[in-house]
Amino acid sequence: MNQNFRMISLLTYTLKNLPNTSKWALRFCMRPLSSSSQLQAAAASQTKSKKTLAKPNIRNIVVVDGVRTPFLLSGTSYKDLMPHDLARAALSGLLHRTSVPKDVVDYIIFGTVIQEVKTSNVAREAALGAGFSDKTPAHTVTMACISSNQAMTTAVGLIASGQCDVVVAGGVELMSDIPIRHSRKMRKMMLDLNKAKTLAQRLSIISKFRLNFLSPELPAVSEFSTSETMGHSADRLAAAFAISREEQDEYALRSHSLAKKAQDEGLLSDVVPFKVPGRDTVTQDNGIRPSSLDQMAKLKPAFIKPYGTVTAANSSFLTDGASAVLIMAEEKALAMGYKPKAYLRDFMYVSQDPKDQLLLGPTYATPKVLEKAGLTMNDIDVFEFHEAFSGQILANLKAMDSDWFAQNYMGRKAKVGLPPLEKFNNWGGSLSLGHPFGATGCRLVMAAANRLRKEGGQYGLVAACAAGGQVFSICFTCVTDKTSYL
Repeated sequence: MNQNFRMISLLTYTLKNLPNTSKWALRFCMRPLSSSSQLQAAAASQTKSKKTLAKPNIRNIVVVDGVRTPFLLSGTSYKDLMPHDLARAALSGLLHRTSVPKDVVDYIIFGTVIQEVKTSNVAREAALGAGFSDKTPAHTVTMACISSNQAMTTAVGLIASGQCDVVVAGGVELMSDIPIRHSRKMRKMMLDLNKAKTLAQRLSIISKFRLNFLSPELPAVSEFSTSETMGHSADRLAAAFAISREEQDEYALRSHSLAKKAQDEGLLSDVVPFKVPGRDTVTQDNGIRPSSLDQMAKLKPAFIKPYGTVTAANSSFLTDGASAVLIMAEEKALAMGYKPKAYLRDFMYVSQDPKDQLLLGPTYATPKVLEKAGLTMNDIDVFEFHEAFSGQILANLKAMDSDWFAQNYMGRKAKVGLPPLEKFNNWGGSLSLGHPFGATGCRLVMAAANRLRKEGGQYGLVAACAAGGQVFSICFTCVTDKTSYL
C-alpha cells in the first residue's frame, strides 16, 4: 500500500460520495456471512486457551441471577408510568426470582440516560418502592447506552475492594414520557418573575414576553460534541464500509427471527411478568416482529434522504424497560446456598472519536479485553453485541476481519478476527428485543450467561457501543460444578 496514501475519514463522506468511498471500502469486504467453512477455518487458526481467569488475591465475583421487565415499544403499555415504576418492578422481580433477603443487599446501583427530574436518583426511589430498607444506599449512574454496564462494574469494584458483599445493579429507561423543557428565554422569565417583589417589576418582565418563548426544548437526539444524530452516523458508517441496504435488512431479519424463536422456546428466561397498574399483565417483549425482505425494502431511509440505507426496519427502536442483576462475592453466594450463573472477570472501557468512530468501539475493545483475560477469539463460546443498527454491527464485523483496518487504525499487526455467527447473538438482540438505553447492558450480560449454561459453553464476551464514542466489553466464565476455579 502506498505509504503516502491516507484514508479520508470514514465518516466524512455523505452518500453522494459513495462511488468514491466504495473503492477503498471494498478493502474491508468480509467473507459471506453464510460461508460456514470459512468461519470454521478462521476459528481453527487460533489455539484454544486453557488459562484460568481467576486472579490471585482478588475476590471472585459472580452473577447469581438477573431479570428484566418485558421490553416494550415506547408509547404502548408502559406509557402512563414513571421510570421508577419500571425499576421497582425489576427489583421486585429479582427479589422474587432469587429470594435474597432485602437486608443482605449492601448497595443498589441503577443506570439511566434520560432522567426524570422528579426522581433524579431513580435507584433510590425504586429501592424504597420495592421495600428495601432506607438504610440501604443507592445511587444512579449515566453513561449513555452502557449505563447499566457501568452500574454492574461499579458493583464489581465495591465487592472487589471489600466494601460490599452483595450489590444489586440494574438500569431503566422510559422513552414514553421524556422530560420536555420550556425554552431558555421562558425559563429565565419565569425565574425573574419569581424574584420580582413589586407589581411594576412583574409587569416590566411580562412586557418582554414573545410568542417564540413558548417553543419547547426536546431532549437532544444528537451528539453534543458533533451535532450529529447516531442514525446519521450509522448511515455514513454503512456507506464507508460498503454495506448495502439489503445486507442490513438481512441482518435485521436474522435478529428478529432468532428472537422470535428464542421467545417461542422459552429461552428468554430473564423476562418477568409485570402487572401494569390499570392494565393487563405484560409477559413478553412486544417489538419482536419478523417480517420479510420485500416488506422491509419498502421503507424509506430514516436519516439520510433519499439515498440512505438505514431505516426503521434495520435500526433499534425506542423502548421502555428495566433490568436488574444480583452480584455477589463468590464466598457470600455459596454461604447463602446460591449456585451462581457466571463469574464476572475482566472488563474494559474504551473511548474513540465521537465523530468518525462513534459506533466502532466493539472493534477496539474486543482485542483489549481478550488480551487482558489471556484469551483469543476462538476461546469465546458466546458473543453478545449490542445491536444499535444493522449497519453498525456489520461495519464492526468487517473492521474486525480486516488486517488493513487493524494496521492503519488500531496499530495492530493483524486483524482482531471475525466472531463466528453461529455463536453471535443467537437469541436475538437490541434490533428485535428492544433497547431501553439504561437497561440494555444487564440484558446483554444475562443473555450471555444464560446462553453459556444452555449451550454448555465456558467463556462469554459482551460488547456495547454508546454515545460519545465510548464502549464497554467484558469477559466472563460460566459457573459449573467443575469450573469454580476459573
